Amino acid sequence: MHTKQLQELHKKRLETQTDFYTARGLHVYFKDPLMNDKIDVQRVINNVENKLPAHLLSEIEMIVFGTFDEFQERSINAAYKDGALYISNFQDDEADLYDDIIHEISHSLEAPYGYEIYGDERVKSEFLQKRILMHDLLWAKGYKFPKSFFTNIEYDEEFDMLLYKDIGYDKLANLLTGLFISPYAATSLREYFATGFTEFYTHSDHNLLKKVSPALYEKIFILQDSKILDN
Repeated sequence: MHTKQLQELHKKRLETQTDFYTARGLHVYFKDPLMNDKIDVQRVINNVENKLPAHLLSEIEMIVFGTFDEFQERSINAAYKDGALYISNFQDDEADLYDDIIHEISHSLEAPYGYEIYGDERVKSEFLQKRILMHDLLWAKGYKFPKSFFTNIEYDEEFDMLLYKDIGYDKLANLLTGLFISPYAATSLREYFATGFTEFYTHSDHNLLKKVSPALYEKIFILQDSKILDN
């Protein structure tokens, strides 16, 4: 596509995608227009607000769409920081956008509900048990990674790159079937929670999450009920 055509397309999208506030008062701001004009952003965000209890959205004040240098540097397409969700303006479809928003909302909950999620260490224990099994599975397949990678609950970029590039998420998904919801769930304790939360609010049938990560499922189920959290 020629430069002039790209400029005209960009201008058209700027004209059709305007900032708005949702029914719950969430400010949606387009730093850059969404490149996929088939996506109805309002419909996706309405879906999010309809599915999640209000108290689980209390930390989010704004959603900003755009292209951000940090995304390219870290090979990510969404982030949460200081009350705002930053979402890439390059999205495959509405399901992809919904997934990104839900995933980052989960990270917003770790500060206000960190004790409820991690305090009794049941989720941490479940995660570490899976990590040790993961180490044994990979070792048997010839992937001789240091065991320290598997006992570290924090995100480690080197470890993530080993999983993503040296093994590949497609192959890893087959190896970890029944152990983790997805390969990315294995990268850290925080992502273990976030992927489980995303699974919970993406699929109405929670049987897979219950079976694979029962302790995590129980925590997310409890998070739904503000009355339980207040007690």
